[in-house]
Amino acid sequence: MAKTVVVYFSGYGHTKRIAEVVAEGAGADTIVINEQGEISDADFAALGAADAIIFGAPTYMGGAPWQFKKFADATSKAWFTGAWSGKVFGGFTMSASLNGDKQVTLIYLQTLASQHGGIWVSLGQAPANASASSRADANSLGGSVGLLTQCPSDAGADAIPAGDLESARLYGARVSQIAAKLHG
Repeated sequence: MAKTVVVYFSGYGHTKRIAEVVAEGAGADTIVINEQGEISDADFAALGAADAIIFGAPTYMGGAPWQFKKFADATSKAWFTGAWSGKVFGGFTMSASLNGDKQVTLIYLQTLASQHGGIWVSLGQAPANASASSRADANSLGGSVGLLTQCPSDAGADAIPAGDLESARLYGARVSQIAAKLHG
């Protein structure tokens, strides 16, 4: 089995819940980016030892929050040495709006992975876009680049739609399975 790590920032707990479900699906460990946008040296070592890295960040004002960007800038040490080249990558985001410009955040995460020479894993789930579809269906937001999730701003993480949680579990499993094929 491939070693997968989910590294994420969560401002209000919603992204944390998605990270937990993605990690469950992937059989992965999690690393939390703290309020100062930092992780420990041991966390960086864990990312270096991973076969797959899954990035997670909420979408605030059309992009990833500064805490995730600070972490991303700190990955330049790994970039400089090519330490993450050839790793499998994936990513997810959460916002309060159904759209919320989440695609911008996913493209940012995909670009970060590409800068590291990584191999990006798409969502790989058909959209739930029929008239009978609901938010209880997987991929009801119609993502393809990575995992899109949503929860109203006035609701806790326990209100995340079941379909988003199922998409998260399936996506974590997909990233881990692809990493196992490439690195196993």
